[in-house]
Amino acid sequence: MAYSLSMAVLSVPKPTTTQTYSSNSTTKSITNFSSTLSSSSNLSRVSLSSDLTRRSSSVSVLRNKSSSSAVSIVAAAKSKPEPLRIMISGAPASGKGTQCELITKKYGLVHIAAGDLLRAEVAAGSENGQRAKECMEKGQLVPDEIVVMMVKERLFRPDSQENGWLLDGYPRSLSQAMALEDFGIRPDLFILLDVPEEILVERVVGRRLDPVTGKIYHLKYAPPETDEIAARLTQRFDDTEEKVKLRLGTHHQNVEAVLAAYEDITIKVKGDGPKEEVFAKIDSALSELEQKKISHVSTNV
Repeated sequence: MAYSLSMAVLSVPKPTTTQTYSSNSTTKSITNFSSTLSSSSNLSRVSLSSDLTRRSSSVSVLRNKSSSSAVSIVAAAKSKPEPLRIMISGAPASGKGTQCELITKKYGLVHIAAGDLLRAEVAAGSENGQRAKECMEKGQLVPDEIVVMMVKERLFRPDSQENGWLLDGYPRSLSQAMALEDFGIRPDLFILLDVPEEILVERVVGRRLDPVTGKIYHLKYAPPETDEIAARLTQRFDDTEEKVKLRLGTHHQNVEAVLAAYEDITIKVKGDGPKEEVFAKIDSALSELEQKKISHVSTNV
């Protein structure tokens, strides 16, 4: 019995009082030993409880950090600034096509031209395309509601919504602008390329088309590379001075009406200089607009 107790004592804290293992004191020794075990057990339970509390607190902190991180990720996703929405207008030969190329190259906007949409819809045989084709075959203008629907559908596609858009040469009338407004479509900026009429006439009258390659040349500003190419160049039937002046008159009337809808967001850019200088003015306006969108998001996060 004494041997057994001695071995047990080795694995627990030493009793507070020394006892002899005589037949008379055995009961007291066992009682003291049991008390020591109980005390040790209580200490262990307290220690274990404290450890579990610390672990629970740590898990709670980690969960809070994880939750905070998730909220930060969601906030970051929502804090992305809205993409640019731009309209650009210009008379024939104002250099609008060149500026559209430069804008889309730098800002990644989806370039949308109503004429291109119309041709694509007709070629695809869509419902709107079939209706437009019927009008054209009868020599009639395509109704505004058909073109507006084509433009609206293109502007609401995911790539346009995500990357922003550059609407080229549209709307051309106040009624078209109002129809877009009814769909909630309004640009951040309306760019008008302003070129003196005499320069526009010179640019149009001097244009020539290579029927083989489809490339556009200008007898003064971009002459053909060889005599062979020069010999086969053709001129559009409406690129005469008389016809171009009529087209310019129609353009000016239409654009003045459209400007009434976008007067507060319109910038006029002189387009009679080198293309790099013209783009620098447009680029400055777009960069400023982009920074405003970024700042707006920063102050609202």
